[in-house]
Amino acid sequence: MLTLLFDGIAYGMLLFVLSLGLAVTMGLMNFINLAHGSFAMAGGYILVLMMQKAGWPFLACLPVAFAGTALLGALLERTIYRPMYGKPHLDQVLFSIGLTFMAVAAVDYVMGSSQQNVQLPEWLRQRFEFGSGPWMLGMGAYRLFIVVTCVALALGLQAILARTRFGSRLRAAVDDPRVAAGLGIPVDRVFLLTFAVGSGLAGLGGALGADILGVEPTFPLKFMVYFLIVCAVGGTSSITGPLVAALVLGIADVMGKYYAPKLGAFIVYVLMIAILLWRPQGLFTREGAK
Repeated sequence: MLTLLFDGIAYGMLLFVLSLGLAVTMGLMNFINLAHGSFAMAGGYILVLMMQKAGWPFLACLPVAFAGTALLGALLERTIYRPMYGKPHLDQVLFSIGLTFMAVAAVDYVMGSSQQNVQLPEWLRQRFEFGSGPWMLGMGAYRLFIVVTCVALALGLQAILARTRFGSRLRAAVDDPRVAAGLGIPVDRVFLLTFAVGSGLAGLGGALGADILGVEPTFPLKFMVYFLIVCAVGGTSSITGPLVAALVLGIADVMGKYYAPKLGAFIVYVLMIAILLWRPQGLFTREGAK
């Protein structure tokens, strides 16, 4: 029981990092980017290529995956995303879905359709067990590493958004870009950096989850629904909402697949519907938040 709970928490924390960039672009930039999973896939492939082709160690590949996808996100934001900011949400959805299918086809052509394997270092393949019987807690070192890393990211991002000058500028730019620009805030630069960081977080999540979720061309399509569920259930006005939603969904998914494997992801969808019927605006969305 405790082992399943821990595995669910680890899976939920991974979903949180993967979904966080989408929550930022939707909640803070008011832009619906359904191609978000493509950046996560890019981070996973960067990790695989650096480890298999260049022989880099696992930990050294993680910042490279973040930086590589952040630079890719910055480039795409300047060239093709920025003209879409003022478009209706339906146009943004169709545009980003088109990008997703293009990314899937391009990666399938270049890398092949088979799933890529990741060889974790020995110290991440260890397993720790505490207690005995039905309440025994078994923790894999890799999942423990994911939990610790994701908690640190959540705390750091919350501090940046709530206590730094950049966080204040970002909120001002979102509330009223024209007034913010009149006050001297470089709105375009703020949005560029925000989009790049969101893309980098997706890439980092894809790299962290390469061993658990797998790396293959259909990754963006396979997990797109989960990213949207986290954002819809948790709300997009804070870091806390997606974090709690990801943990709840991660635990429900692991528990459901263990105790009722024939139902698959059905339990997650039922839970999502129940929460949204209770809180249509999301768990932690402030009243009146846009």
